[in-house]
Amino acid sequence: MAAKERIRRIWEEDQPGGRMTFFSAFLSLLSLPYRLAVASRNRLYDKGVFRQERLPCPVIGVGNLTVGGTGKTPTVILLANALRHRGFRPAVLSRGYGGNAKTSVNVVSDGQRILMDWRQAGDEPVLIARLSPGVPVLTGARRSLTGAAALERFGADCLVLDDAFQHRALHRDLNILLIDAMRPFGNGFLLPRGPLREAPDSMHRAHLIIRTGADREVPEPPFLKTLSVPRFRGTHRSEALVEGDTGRLRPLAELRGQRICAFAGIGRPEAFRQTLTELGAQIVAFKAYPDHHPYSRSDLDFLLRLTSQSGTDRLLTTEKDGVRLADFPDFLPKAFLLRTGMEIQPAGAFTELIFSKLAY
Repeated sequence: MAAKERIRRIWEEDQPGGRMTFFSAFLSLLSLPYRLAVASRNRLYDKGVFRQERLPCPVIGVGNLTVGGTGKTPTVILLANALRHRGFRPAVLSRGYGGNAKTSVNVVSDGQRILMDWRQAGDEPVLIARLSPGVPVLTGARRSLTGAAALERFGADCLVLDDAFQHRALHRDLNILLIDAMRPFGNGFLLPRGPLREAPDSMHRAHLIIRTGADREVPEPPFLKTLSVPRFRGTHRSEALVEGDTGRLRPLAELRGQRICAFAGIGRPEAFRQTLTELGAQIVAFKAYPDHHPYSRSDLDFLLRLTSQSGTDRLLTTEKDGVRLADFPDFLPKAFLLRTGMEIQPAGAFTELIFSKLAY
């Protein structure tokens, strides 16, 4: 079994106090210097030794404590569109994970056109640009630079930072933390022994918390009740099927009773599979890939063979995966994409809180 797959299984199946294997013990040793480095960095920021830069506009950060799978991207899209519809001029700033652009400021979208592909910018910034029309999207490691560029070039009057809970160099007026409703801390361990990016006590930096995932109501864990910050419930909602080549929307009802060959390279592929089942699809074949997987011709040939051999009616993946399929225009007509969004409740209280932070 590949090391990545073994680590994934440990993250998903292991629990604190459970039996420790040689491999998990080795990962625990590797977690120690990581824990020390993260704790030291946070302490230096907390004491003011490391200074935060400020920009002359409201800044909203969206992030999480664990690696992947909590819905940061759909939440950023929700915020960007809500701000624009309210009359603001938002811009989205992302680090551009997985992109190979090396300059300090990269304009993925000027709000009118998408100017970079996923290999340059990363798949998530391109997806944000596609689903947030009229909103500039920029990438770069130093958010103060990309933020200043958004203000100067595009006249932005507020900024939304994607995947930014650990990015402490830029001051946030509103720090939004997403946690998984079912497993808020994964298996309870820090990287690489577990999916935690930093210790759970870092939650004190959040100005509001959104528990995401799981359509059914999950009781709020006791530790959240000790935090004096507003708490909301976020649920992924399937919105439409998207034709891979044309982008035309189709109703979700088309999935009911259909035999599906599905695949996904996202943080939680099994959640995608469960969603399709809940929509009434019959999953005949399913292939999971690592998050941000760069599809190759051999991958797609395998998927086409799998579709043919399983006798399925439709080949389906996520809209995020569809971004990484842009290099294969001959494959896209054969695929459908599932578009999902984030629904946050109570909606009125959430939007009221967001806009109250923008009153500069």
